[in-house]
Amino acid sequence: MNAQPPTPFFIGFDAKRAVYNHTGLGNYSRFVVEGLAKFLTEDDAPACADATPTLALVATESKHKQPNAAYPKLLEDYPDLIRTVRPHHFLARCFPAFWRRYGMSRTLVRNGIRLFHGLSGELPVGLKRRGIRSVVTVHDLIFLHFPQFYKPIDVFIYKLKARHACRKADRIIAVSECTKRDIVRYFNIQPDRIEVIYQGCEPKFADNPGPSALTAVRRRYGLPENFLLFVGSIEARKNLLVAVKALEILRDDCPDLHLVAVGKRTPYTATVEAYAAAHGLSDRLHCLHGLPNEDLRALYHAARLFVYPSLYEGFGIPIIEAIQAGLPVIAATGSCLEEAGGPACPYIAPDDAPAWAEAIRRLLADAETCRHIVRESQAYVQRFDQKAVTRPLLKLYRDLLADL
Repeated sequence: MNAQPPTPFFIGFDAKRAVYNHTGLGNYSRFVVEGLAKFLTEDDAPACADATPTLALVATESKHKQPNAAYPKLLEDYPDLIRTVRPHHFLARCFPAFWRRYGMSRTLVRNGIRLFHGLSGELPVGLKRRGIRSVVTVHDLIFLHFPQFYKPIDVFIYKLKARHACRKADRIIAVSECTKRDIVRYFNIQPDRIEVIYQGCEPKFADNPGPSALTAVRRRYGLPENFLLFVGSIEARKNLLVAVKALEILRDDCPDLHLVAVGKRTPYTATVEAYAAAHGLSDRLHCLHGLPNEDLRALYHAARLFVYPSLYEGFGIPIIEAIQAGLPVIAATGSCLEEAGGPACPYIAPDDAPAWAEAIRRLLADAETCRHIVRESQAYVQRFDQKAVTRPLLKLYRDLLADL
């Protein structure tokens, strides 16, 4: 008698950000799903069950947002492994936030989803009641560390969702040891329920675009040969002002040194620019936003150093991107940035502008130390490639599905 083929099953993901977001959580969500699709069928991949699962991206349609271009490409590249699940009821499309919170679990049951992974720090209500195993990824709890940087209503909602997810999930993924400590501290979660699986980073900035492209991007944005680079939203928590203050201290020692900040503008940007103007640095501070990836890649390769004085992060993707591009990194102490950059990079207290100035001065004058930092850091960040972060995730899924 012929054996029956294994029953197909599905692993579901909250795909709102995978479909529509262009940075941050969207990049993480697409990276995770793509990695799973790539490595699920490899001979040495940890098996999730007797059959290879389909990855179900669960999301409503939006009348107001266009999908990220990378999303339909995922579906095209893995048509046998990835599919989209949409709610059938028109009310779900009219009230998507309510459906994601209270109605999604019914959609999961109707579609045979046995394991659900909340990729952005939240889970729908009712998973346990419906027999669905769950995993949640928590990226950071910055809103609890620095509530002054958020609207009070946002802090309330973020805390409500994150606490519910951490208490209800079968397993919690923290993207850094720092985030794991925060989950234990703020939500009183047992550490053995939390697994650290680092956020991966594609090596898209590793390839040097060449001298002509570097010259072209400098001309396009009016940049000099000698500049420091910062990448990230220009908001108070990112603490760009300390880099401007370090530039001020270096005025006499490095008169041709500029600072280029690439990221979304916020009201804090005006504060930074006003300080630069008041201290005669306006012509040496360049705040850019909306750059295409190719131009950003060229800036990573054109800069002298990468500076990241952020007060607090859950991870630190820009640090890894800079290291991939062969750029020495100076970052802030106090959160997870040592985990992202590794032991070779110098780390400075985020409010100590003179120490930042001294670290910048030292590295600009010492090419051999810079080469050592880059060499050691590039070896370190191999742990964040797609395969390295996908394997422990597959093992986690396997363990959760083993007794179903």
